[in-house]
Amino acid sequence: MLEVKEIVLKQGTFEMRANLGLEPSARVAVIGPSGAGKSTLLMALAGFLTPANGRVYWQGEEITGTTPNVRPFSVLFQDNNLFPHMTVAQNVGLGLRPSLLLSAEESERVECAMTSVGLDGMGARKPAELSGGQQSRAALARVMVQSKPMILLDEPFAALGPALKIEMLDLVARLCTDTGAGLLMVSHDPSDARRICESAILVAEGRAHAPVATDELLRNPPEALRVYLGQ
Repeated sequence: MLEVKEIVLKQGTFEMRANLGLEPSARVAVIGPSGAGKSTLLMALAGFLTPANGRVYWQGEEITGTTPNVRPFSVLFQDNNLFPHMTVAQNVGLGLRPSLLLSAEESERVECAMTSVGLDGMGARKPAELSGGQQSRAALARVMVQSKPMILLDEPFAALGPALKIEMLDLVARLCTDTGAGLLMVSHDPSDARRICESAILVAEGRAHAPVATDELLRNPPEALRVYLGQ
């Protein structure tokens, strides 16, 4: 279980608090007004931001002070972060070893990850030779090859058109089902949350609230979320 116990996150004058728990295989959306701290929460969980107070636990073990590479999360931010001078296979392989000195088994894992996201046979291409959707798939393959128990997504498909975004969301859902990985996904679009997340965390007014059923939250949103949604 992922437990966030009374953490306080600070960036300049911004401050946010969180006290919540998530089951390892849960699919949870993180929604709320712009600037409320959704991405900040993911940054803290991933280990890129140290809480001013509080603790984070995974399966009962404290991970508050651990580095990102040893945490049980693979992360995909808004920018796919594909290196243009590297091939697709090399970009995916970075998820295993920054040196790219892969064993035969690791190279096979890269190939399997690319196949799982529909990029079979495209390993020798450069990112510029891929469509926007294919680039998103390559970035997702780099996440999947790490085989970590929970995936953190920070709106990686926001720049895609509606049809491509739906395709990628469904792909994420399928991969989570196939691997048993949990999902924590930041989104500005309630339809994204409804599509693949059974529960949702509201981030608003300086607090990340405990998860509730997605449909329940969106059917009866609190005032801060209602204003954001224009209801």
